[in-house]
Amino acid sequence: MSTVQVTDLYEVTMAHSYLREQMTAPATFDLFVRKLPPGRGFLVAAGLEPVLDFLAELRVDEEDVVAFAAALGRPYRDLEPLLGLRFTGQVRAVPEGRIVLAGEPILEVTAPLPEAQLVESFLLNQVCHQTAVASKAARCVLAAAGRPVVDFSLRRSHGVSAGEQAARLGALVGFAGTSNVAASRRYGLRAVGTMAHSYIEAFDDEAEAFRAFARAHPGPVTFLVDTYDTEAGVAVAARVLRELGLHEGCAVRLDSGDLGALAVSARRILDEAGLPGVRITASGGLDEYAVEELVRTGAPIDVFAVGTLVGVAADAPYLDAAYKLVAYDGRPMMKLSTGKVTAPGAKQVHRAPGFADTVALVDEPAHRHPAAAGDRDGERPPHLPCPVTHRSPHHVRRRSRRTPGRRPPHRRPAAAAGRHLRAAACAHRQRPPVDRGAATNGSRPGRLSGPAPSVRGGDGGAGSVGCDEPDVGVHHSGGGAYQPFHHRQ
Repeated sequence: MSTVQVTDLYEVTMAHSYLREQMTAPATFDLFVRKLPPGRGFLVAAGLEPVLDFLAELRVDEEDVVAFAAALGRPYRDLEPLLGLRFTGQVRAVPEGRIVLAGEPILEVTAPLPEAQLVESFLLNQVCHQTAVASKAARCVLAAAGRPVVDFSLRRSHGVSAGEQAARLGALVGFAGTSNVAASRRYGLRAVGTMAHSYIEAFDDEAEAFRAFARAHPGPVTFLVDTYDTEAGVAVAARVLRELGLHEGCAVRLDSGDLGALAVSARRILDEAGLPGVRITASGGLDEYAVEELVRTGAPIDVFAVGTLVGVAADAPYLDAAYKLVAYDGRPMMKLSTGKVTAPGAKQVHRAPGFADTVALVDEPAHRHPAAAGDRDGERPPHLPCPVTHRSPHHVRRRSRRTPGRRPPHRRPAAAAGRHLRAAACAHRQRPPVDRGAATNGSRPGRLSGPAPSVRGGDGGAGSVGCDEPDVGVHHSGGGAYQPFHHRQ
């Protein structure tokens, strides 16, 4: 099935009507989150990479017209005006991995009205799901306070594609690896894994299971120690590791019970056995709250493996996001529905120290702010607009503008052989660590239960947002074909 058909029916009916009425002037749509989920103070933008691939390849062919006609119960000739429709517009977006707040455009599409309308459902689907999961994963990295976090979410994610996305998004925000073999191959990630309890149960005893595993996998090994009795299992693992001469790089994994107390016991047993270099990995129902509590109480855990609760963003599985028309044919457009009022016009987001974000009109100059360290002119250097421009459906190029004395946008290749370059080339092979200095806000890293941002009116733009959440610094340093809405840093 063509990805063009991955849309809601009303997108087709509207696009078809626009074409019949010759309403093909440029339209601008904003994709944004109306309000943050409870307990959230920030989101991490994600989903742009598949969106750009989708737009670059978009073309309505005969099969799609047949499908649209069948869905509407209409003859083929009635829907034929849609045949051959391609995406010829441009996209401006927050780079994947960067912090965003409520009310800020994550992505902005400008294209002939039928084109911009038809793609709404796919864009919302990708950006909403991936931003929700990336945000949850980033909170785990913050909570871990520098200790490695790995992805174990595949088996309970909402579908195979969602599991692969979770692995990619984990890497985007700084995860150290994934259990998902397919995702590790596709994105160049480190594949990680140990053994299941069934493996231990299949042998006569734990020692036999551990020896067999070490024989099959020479080198550093990780033994699962809680199948029967955790402390006894750690002691058996220590004995086998000493017997085989395995030390550095090896680990034991705790997967149940009071992980904090068991980690203390495991560390004591390993140290008394002369194995201070053997690490402790914890898994089993972990999310950022559990990880933060374990770190806060000083549990001697070296690696956190997170799965179900992160892969499905369990406490915030959806976002109140919208894709709204803000300009058409040179005129600003505004929705006035109760509780759903939108700000008109194409926009830009300016970020000042302390996350005092201002959502302004795209051509509105940035407000000046008190001098920050290293600034000569009392204003932090902004990231300037750098839209992704589709010159044709199969060619994407990036434009940039540079102002003397100000930091230009990161320059990233946009296309090769007529296709959008995947960000995997750098985002997933050079997994960026969370910026601990920026992330620490008070005594609790990342302020996981911190307040949501407040929205206040701007001087002439669309509004401004204040938030004391950290910029976790998780955006990657190269690779994709996007950059606009660069926040002031």
